[in-house]
Order: sequence, then C-alpha cells, then structure tokens
Amino acid sequence: MMSSLGIQKIRDDAVEWALTHGVAFKESLYSAVHTPFTLTPTPISRAGYQHLKSAAQTLSKLIYAVSEDHGFLYDAIHPITAGDPFFSALLGMHQQIHSSATKAPRLSLLIMRSDFMDDQRDGHKLVEFNGIAAGMGPFGQRIHELHHYLQRQWPAEYGQLSPEAMGELVGNDAIEGLSAGIAEATFKIKREFGDPGPARFLMIVQEHENNVFDQHLLELALQRKGIETQRRTFRELHNQLSTGASDRLILDGVGPLDTVYLRAGYQYSDYEAADLNEQRCCQALMATRVLIERHRVAVNASVAQQLATSKRVQMLLSRLGEEGFAAFGMTSQEADTVRGVLGEMHPVTPDSARFIKAAPSDSWVLKNQGEGGGHCLFGADIPAKLATLDPLQYQVWSLMRRLHPAPRAMPAWIVRRGELHRVTDLISELGMFTVQSDGHPASAAQSFAGYLLRSKSAKSTEGGIHSGQGVLDSLVFSD
Repeated sequence: MMSSLGIQKIRDDAVEWALTHGVAFKESLYSAVHTPFTLTPTPISRAGYQHLKSAAQTLSKLIYAVSEDHGFLYDAIHPITAGDPFFSALLGMHQQIHSSATKAPRLSLLIMRSDFMDDQRDGHKLVEFNGIAAGMGPFGQRIHELHHYLQRQWPAEYGQLSPEAMGELVGNDAIEGLSAGIAEATFKIKREFGDPGPARFLMIVQEHENNVFDQHLLELALQRKGIETQRRTFRELHNQLSTGASDRLILDGVGPLDTVYLRAGYQYSDYEAADLNEQRCCQALMATRVLIERHRVAVNASVAQQLATSKRVQMLLSRLGEEGFAAFGMTSQEADTVRGVLGEMHPVTPDSARFIKAAPSDSWVLKNQGEGGGHCLFGADIPAKLATLDPLQYQVWSLMRRLHPAPRAMPAWIVRRGELHRVTDLISELGMFTVQSDGHPASAAQSFAGYLLRSKSAKSTEGGIHSGQGVLDSLVFSD
C-alpha cells in the first residue's frame, strides 16, 4: 500500500491541476473551489461502452422525433398539468409556439445527456434524459485529462493506488463534440442571413450561478471557432429582444443572434422577476422564451425538447409497443435497443401503495417531474408520500424500478475541498452526450459527443456533482 505522504503528494498535484484547468465552482465574486473528483478512473468493458454509445445515439434519434410530434407531447403532458403548475406553464408555452399552421421558424438543436447505471441484475439501464441544461460535458473531458496526467506523471504510485488505473483510458472529447455541434448549427443560421459581423451564441444562465467554469470552457471552445458568445439571464433579456428581417432575432446593443442555448429554464425560479408587475408568476419571462422560438435561430433546449425529455415521457416510452416506436421512425432493431435500456416504470395509481407494500423496500424509486437533485424518494418515504398525494397529483409522479449498480471492486480515493476520503462502495452514473441538429446527427458520422461519469457512495441517494454527494470520474477499459 502506498504511503500516506505519497498519496498526499498526488492529491496536491491533482487539486492544483484541476484549478489550473478550470475544474471548479465559484465560491464568491473573487474565489473558487475545485470540483470534487476521484483520483483514479472506473473500469468498463469495451463492449459495454460501445453498447451505451450506440444506445445513446438511438435514444437521441427517438427523442428528437418525439419533440417534433406536438400532438403526442400534448397528450403526454396534459394529464399532469392539473397537479404540476410548472409543467402546465411549459405546455402553455408549447401551445403558443406551435399555435399557428406554419412551422415554428427556430432550428431545433437537441443537445441531450442520457444517464445510465449498470444494474447488477439487469445491466445498463437509463436513469433519465437531460434535455435542458444538460451540462458538465467539459468537466467530463477535464477529469479524463486529469486521470491521464496522473497516469503519466505518477506511474509507480498511480499503479499502486489502483492497478486498473494504468489501463487504457476511455477518450473523452466532450468539449470538441459539443462545441462542434453548436458551431455547425450557429454557422448554418449565419450563412442563411449572410449579414456582416460575427456569428453569435447566447447562453441563458441562472442568476448568481456558481457552476460557471464548466460553461466558460464550452464558451472558450466556441470563441476559438470564431463565434462571439454572450451570457444573459431571462430577466436581462426582458424587452431586449427584437425582430429583424426574415424573423432574425436581434439582441439590443449586441446584434443578430444565431444560437440560443439554455442553461436555465427548468424551474419556476429561473423565470421569477419580483420587479415585474405580473398577474401571475413568471408570465413576462416565459413570454421571452416563447418569443425566441418564434424566430429563425438555433435553439437548445426548445420547450418541446424539454417536454420530450421529461420523466413523464420517459415513463410513457418505457411502456410503448412496436407500433408506437415505428410511428417515431424507429426500426424494429432500434426499438429493441431502446426497450433494452429503458427501465421498468409505472404511473402512480390508487393501487400503487399496495403494489409498493408487496415489494422489498429497495425495489422502487418514486420520481416527480423536477430536474436536478432532490426529486426522488426511496424506501419508507415512498408509502408516506403516496398516502399524502391528492389524486390530481398522481400523474405527476411515477414509479421506477430502483437500480443497484455493483460498486467498484477496489476502494477508491476521492478528493473534496482538498481532503482525501476513502470510499469502499463507489457506484457510478454514466451520462452520454449526443447532438442532433434539425433531425440530423451533428456530424455526418454520428451524434455522440463525449461523456460525463459521476460517482458516489452507494449509501448516498443524491449523485449530483453540484447538488449532491457525487464526484467527477472518468472511465478506463477493463479489457
């Protein structure tokens, strides 16, 4: 076993490398702390990795088709609107955008992260789709690069920490993959208009955002491709957008916009503006989002994409038959791929409490429609919640078979706020990024755009890096 002095030296070097390369969260106006990470990567078989890469691309094709089927989305989401005011507002926005007979002029740019876990019994299953604010791809690439650096810089010590860590690391070009997909859509719009000045990308962000470095790494990559980048909150965009010739979207004081990319908009608070006198919450800033989609501009995520990647639609797709998949353009082979990774899900009904009682307490997860951390209930919390639900709220929730991944074979060291922690039951969630522009993969070859691995102790139910106990991790081939 390596000496504690040796591991501290590696830790110090890793923390400094992370800070040097922007793997950090903002702590105050003038300071940052490194993002938590593992010192060594997690093994995966080549076949398993290729399978998920292919499955993610098939899911991307499916979700794109779902997002363009406005009738299906309305029928899917309408039943939850009585119990979920936010989704009621989203569906209202969707109806406004697609109310006229003419197609909404925006170019759909679907940047999606499909999150998987490797269940001990059933293999890799989808946890959820992320279609809005599908972030941390740049961090995924950086942690791969950190592990690569440690492998080269500390070979003897690294091999002692974990013999597996000296294997072939799984490459991760998420920054290039995501920025290339965005750039392609951005320049497409720019060429259509042929106006002078630079191609422009607008990122809509949350107020007082502390996860800015991940966003800036993406912006830097776009700037290197000759694209000017702007950042605004929904509040800052209020009354600042106007319409140019041929539905061109203009940002006051800046000029025409080619791409709008949302890192905000998945919760009511992103649209709240206390200083705007509104009859009901968030009307003015939601109107801003509707306005954007009524212009000829590349958009990720469109309201339709946000609805298509919801837990509600995931549950409905998990119960779809052959004809249903065929209606979305899936071949029978693609439908088999999708069915193979979609976990078992059920709507909540008056019978759910009895159904839950009959199963072991760790068999199910109860999920609502929320994005980010804190929207899942486990164990004894499930029957307690079901007992308090108004029947109107049943449709908002769904039951998903709980996944039980096998922990890493060897104990792992993680680094959080400069301190080393030894975790003996580290489990992982693998997010695969895909990009589709106007229904086509971002590049002619494929839509895959890198990965994000987040790991945590099996005892923790919150795996987010930003919102839970998760840490950044990368992959190494086990064979």
